[in-house]
Amino acid sequence: MLFVPIISEIIILFFGKEIKNMMLMAILRLKFRHSNLNSMKVNSIRTLLLLLMIVVSVVGCKKSTSKNTSRATGWKINDKDGGFQYNTSFKEQETAPGLVFIEGGTFTKGKVQDDVMHDWNNTPTQQHVQSFYMDETEVTNVMYLEYLDYLKKVYPPEDPKYANIYKGALPDTLVWRNRLGYNEVMTNNYLRHPAYAEYPVVGVNWVQAVQFSEWRTDRVNEAVLEREGFVERGTKYAVLDNGTSSTFSTKAYLQNPSATYGGQIDSLQGSAKSKKDSVNVYAKQTSGIILPEYRLPTEAEWEYAAQAQVGQREYNNYRGRKKYPWEGDYTRSGKRVSRGDQLANFKQGKGDYGGIAGWSDDGADITAQVKSYPPNELGLYDMAGNVAEWVADVYRPIVDDEANDFNYFRGNVYTKTTIGKDGKVAIVGADNIVYDTLSNGRIVARDLPGELATVAITKDDAYLRSNFSESDNRGYRDGDYSSTRYFDRFQDEDEEVDTKRMYNSPKHKVSKDSTGNLIREYDKTARTTLVDDEVRVYKGGSWRDRAYWLDPAQRRYLPQYMATDYIGFRCAMSRVGSKSKKKKTPRG
Repeated sequence: MLFVPIISEIIILFFGKEIKNMMLMAILRLKFRHSNLNSMKVNSIRTLLLLLMIVVSVVGCKKSTSKNTSRATGWKINDKDGGFQYNTSFKEQETAPGLVFIEGGTFTKGKVQDDVMHDWNNTPTQQHVQSFYMDETEVTNVMYLEYLDYLKKVYPPEDPKYANIYKGALPDTLVWRNRLGYNEVMTNNYLRHPAYAEYPVVGVNWVQAVQFSEWRTDRVNEAVLEREGFVERGTKYAVLDNGTSSTFSTKAYLQNPSATYGGQIDSLQGSAKSKKDSVNVYAKQTSGIILPEYRLPTEAEWEYAAQAQVGQREYNNYRGRKKYPWEGDYTRSGKRVSRGDQLANFKQGKGDYGGIAGWSDDGADITAQVKSYPPNELGLYDMAGNVAEWVADVYRPIVDDEANDFNYFRGNVYTKTTIGKDGKVAIVGADNIVYDTLSNGRIVARDLPGELATVAITKDDAYLRSNFSESDNRGYRDGDYSSTRYFDRFQDEDEEVDTKRMYNSPKHKVSKDSTGNLIREYDKTARTTLVDDEVRVYKGGSWRDRAYWLDPAQRRYLPQYMATDYIGFRCAMSRVGSKSKKKKTPRG
């Protein structure tokens, strides 16, 4: 029983004398129950086990009490009799399918290598990025085909009211065609043939990439609700047979859950309902299980993740600047086991898209299967080469770090949920789908049935706010009319000012005649730039680009309605809660 004094001191330290006396009394009762030596040995083991059980139970009670008692009122949280309900056992955000955690931090955004173009396109600025998640690879053909399959089954294109949903999501396979090149094998096979299943999807414009991300959010959260018992198992597949009356939208579920699945969710309640005496139970934001939305990464996030400076860190500084997402100044590996291998898929010179056939080439003529090359130090594949990637930002030549240096992003358009006549949030139905006609004539659905209907915020909504004053902030402080020397703050809002725009970009018009045929009107006015609020940034080099474009700081732009054979995308997701997954410890 020599361990008793030591244990008693530990108990006093952590739990106080009262708990210590209770434990010692339990030990003494067991001690005098046996008289011989052998019994004492057995008794000691039993005593130790009992003591450990008591300590564990006390610790558990202490934690349970502190977590489930309000520090504001002293009332119980999650009391069976009612009151405030909250997820007090939440630890951290789970990593959603396909994603890799990226711990945020500060970095130098912009060019730190030679600027041979001399265009002042991305001058260095110090930025800080919040922790987030990013797709391990680019979105592949098979991932996008799953999306198309879902749309085709739920919104059959043969139904006139849904015809443009599926067609609007289809990648443009004709991007492979070239006036003086034979590429029909890619035109006919690249998207759907299993040989290209794990190759990055191309022919997708920026708008389509955003809509895929929104669809992915709903499918993942739908599976989470099913896993956690808030809906019956198999519900996510029922929509494929029942049509649009059963669609699920994350945002609509959070704001008006009873209207989800076409108002049928009450009959689809899972095991969570049985635990609440047959009362309908819905997951809420406070439940902690609903994941944030999949989205395109911002330019700052993408560049930060591509640089992967974690290996360059020493205390609170970076040791030099990396030219590529990998270490070194060369595109070939210097490691003994892979020396001479290309580290990315890119164009090596005029008429040279991979090198001489055999050992020394990069293993790809066009795009390559994802994960064909080593990942960077954050575990991300193909952050240089293969395909360039859409990011969320509207393009401007200058990054305005004086206005903001935290989570920099140009492209905010703030909206609010539409409230119906019944005072509830309005949900898009099959009969009120809004379609947008892009400048190239492609028709895309703005929102799918089952999703929330939204409108732009008004000046009343932003009244006396200091952080924003209007809905559309894409041109804030750069490129908007109020940034020019022509701006007159007392000018009538309806007065035409187009002739004095800072960015003189084309304005093509697409309309329909009485029979529904598209009328395309090209802008024949002399223009000086392509830059406007519909032009988006894309990052990274591709299989068509020279090594110069593999630098993560390089940036280019294209109208958001255009698609190519060398631009794809990957998704990101914001991190909620702590910055890091690991507890920081000082160096020994």
